Amino acid sequence: MILTVTRACNLRCAYCPTAKDGWPSLGPDDARLAVRLFAERYASAAVPGDIKMFGGEPLLVPEVVRAAMDEAAARPEIRRIYLSTNGLGLDEGWLDHVASQPKVILTLSLDGRPEDHRGLRRALPGIPDSYERMIQLLPILLRTPRLVITQTIAPSTAPRAAQNFEHLLDLGFRAFNFLPGYFIPWRPEQLASLHQGFAGIGRRIRQEWAEGRRLYVRNLFTWAPLPFFNTGLVVDADRSIHPSNVGLSGQLDGLRGRTVVGSLDEPPSPEALRERAEQVRGMLAEVLPERVWESTLSADAALTELVQELTPAWLAHRRARQRALAG
Repeated sequence: MILTVTRACNLRCAYCPTAKDGWPSLGPDDARLAVRLFAERYASAAVPGDIKMFGGEPLLVPEVVRAAMDEAAARPEIRRIYLSTNGLGLDEGWLDHVASQPKVILTLSLDGRPEDHRGLRRALPGIPDSYERMIQLLPILLRTPRLVITQTIAPSTAPRAAQNFEHLLDLGFRAFNFLPGYFIPWRPEQLASLHQGFAGIGRRIRQEWAEGRRLYVRNLFTWAPLPFFNTGLVVDADRSIHPSNVGLSGQLDGLRGRTVVGSLDEPPSPEALRERAEQVRGMLAEVLPERVWESTLSADAALTELVQELTPAWLAHRRARQRALAG
């Protein structure tokens, strides 16, 4: 399940397509209802499901996030609950709470070196600097279990993707998810830089594994039928239900009327959800500008290439760790 708890955000990142203004947010009771619905109708204790909480910035409605976490913690049908955040709402109390919840995986979005991070992550007036906030929390972040850093790579920062990854490594982070800019146009030279950047990142990761150091790459364990967007039971901030969160994008907001299959009050059957999901890719190709769609597929192909190149090295690293533990 993808739970869009709010569309509101305190940043205006250069690459983010999410439509943020003029939307309601879910309430705590809505969040609990959504988790119960997913657990009882779409998942099971035998085949537990995952929940991803997105925004906007979810921690702008902390009581909603906590309600979803608490409900999921009590449900054997829920395996994991992922919280994606820009970090501005984090503090020691929140990080302690995350550490105490074994099902929660915290995903923190960072772009790398301060000049690139700050250049892309434009704060609204009166909002603190998100890079500085991360540095303030760094000692606590580094001891927080199940923390994953999403390194976003925009067209403008693609030439420095490997250097930005090195910076995040130097800070002490050891678990990563790589996210090139999707549903935005890339020029051919920017795509070439993306390939080169991923090649440099791949070499560094393989070196870490070859030298026996632990480094987790979430991309090796995830797959989706569409780049960037998620397919599943999608509960939007207005309580409507969709098979994909493509409607998060401002330029794709018109698709929401075609993807809606119900609401929290009138949820769809799993069959209706699957049937509508099969139509989404065709909708995207129909409504997106050709350059944007082709750029998205090209950026995704670069990420896929990285994953394919890393997989043999990861398997070798895993076998070596298993032998060391056994011996």
